[in-house]
Amino acid sequence: MPKNRTLIKIGNIELPDFPLLLAPMEDVSDPPFRRLCKTHGADMMYSEFISSEGLIRDAIKSRQKLDIFDYERPVGIQIFGGDEEAMALSSKIVSTVHPDLIDINFGCPVKKVVCKGAGAGVLKDVDLMIRLTKAVIDSTNLPVTVKTRLGWDENSINIDEVAERLQDIGVQALSIHGRTRAQMYKGHSDWSHIARVKNNPRITMPIFGNGDIDSPEKALHYKNEYGIDGIMIGRAAIGYPWIFNEIKHYFKTGEHLPSPTLIDRVEAARNHLTWSMEWKGERLGIVEMRRHYTNYFKGIHSFKDYKQKLVTIDEAEELFNVMKEIEEVYAGYEFV
Repeated sequence: MPKNRTLIKIGNIELPDFPLLLAPMEDVSDPPFRRLCKTHGADMMYSEFISSEGLIRDAIKSRQKLDIFDYERPVGIQIFGGDEEAMALSSKIVSTVHPDLIDINFGCPVKKVVCKGAGAGVLKDVDLMIRLTKAVIDSTNLPVTVKTRLGWDENSINIDEVAERLQDIGVQALSIHGRTRAQMYKGHSDWSHIARVKNNPRITMPIFGNGDIDSPEKALHYKNEYGIDGIMIGRAAIGYPWIFNEIKHYFKTGEHLPSPTLIDRVEAARNHLTWSMEWKGERLGIVEMRRHYTNYFKGIHSFKDYKQKLVTIDEAEELFNVMKEIEEVYAGYEFV
């Protein structure tokens, strides 16, 4: 049986009962995207993951990822790395920008990260994971949380040991993606392992589940079935930030909010573009926004010409004109 629910606390951070968290996603979870998700109901968010070595080298891209804004709080900055000294020093650097917490990535399955002995690569060496985490905890006054996976592969699922040992050294919340590193993002996530961690009587820190939540029905089912403290949503929010409020509404009423209209989708894309240009500069904001349009306008028939314009036009005013034209041409469009 699930443990009784209380207010979710991480250090001094108070979250609502069963919070919905926006997952840290490389090249996605930047301030403009986080702002959009916050507007649509995300309770807590994380930066894109930041290389500890990149921060120490003063790499421009790594430093830029430290940007956080008061309107998005509570927000955590996520770091990764495989060297204790680098992790300790990077946590001190992160602390200077005053996020609400520091999160450590022990879950990224991407080869270029794993090959450096970081991300999910650390799942093969739990002792190293503990040393890296303790180096961060000892270098900051901020709450430290961790995001990880079940284990390296199905023959080495070690999340039970990992959870207990992380809590013992002071980790204050754990987000678990219900796949192994070997699965990458394929197959189905297995939340039974997450539930077992949550129901371990030794575990008192909040346990958040992650993986495959893409509808209000599934969110409610997983909430009831696995007894976790909250859900972290990643890919399902890309191009669809409405999912957070849709889940909350469904929890309260058992009913669905109306689906976002074409006007809603254009407004979200327009805001995302505007905020991207404000934060990154016009040129980079326009270019990096291109990866998002397919997701905002998914399912619209005969949209190829407009998509081509959105991903090739270099002028902001022209892009806004195209969006206005999309509103007019597809006014009243019914999404199936």
